[in-house]
Amino acid sequence: MSSLRILIADDHELVRKGLRSVLDGQPGWTICGEAINGRDAVEKAKQLKPDVMIMDVTMPELNGLEATRQILKDRPKTEVLILTVHESEQLVGEVLAAGARGYILKGDTTRLLVSAIESIAQHKPFFTGTASEVVLGGFLRPGQPARKESRALPRLTAREREIVQLLAEGKSNKEVSTTLGISVKTVDAHRANIMHKLNLHSVTDLVRYAIRNNIIAA
Repeated sequence: MSSLRILIADDHELVRKGLRSVLDGQPGWTICGEAINGRDAVEKAKQLKPDVMIMDVTMPELNGLEATRQILKDRPKTEVLILTVHESEQLVGEVLAAGARGYILKGDTTRLLVSAIESIAQHKPFFTGTASEVVLGGFLRPGQPARKESRALPRLTAREREIVQLLAEGKSNKEVSTTLGISVKTVDAHRANIMHKLNLHSVTDLVRYAIRNNIIAA
């Protein structure tokens, strides 16, 4: 495959090096950059304009699913391959809803990474394990009702999902305001609205929600 720009997003340096080692030597493929969290991935995608992004699903500050949504909104022709250590129908639904075209387990990267990238670079889906079974089972068939789990995240706006992650990671309202470049008063308002919308009553409830919906890792 000729001329392919690839951006790797994972918060673990060893994982990024491992992915590079698998991809090095592929004719015409260039690792144009690396991102260390979801927010960094969004910025690097704007700067480097990759054809393919390899995206870890669980990263600090902004998780891979939300980063994927933001990147594809700005660059709809970029293809995203989600890497995860988890395997569940709920996560598959969220990956598909975010717009990623590929999903593989981290344990399969040595064996499947090149094939997965070749597939999504041609705008063809590539799913393994449970993900493949869900797709074959009709997840993408027209007329199928949306799964209940896949609707959990879209109840929140993109900004609300960002705030949920930052609060669940233990950041204060002031730290959230600094990270997002908004006022503390705006964070307070979003926080109150989130708690009301999700019927949550404490930070502990918020953390549980974030874990349950793959916003942060357990």
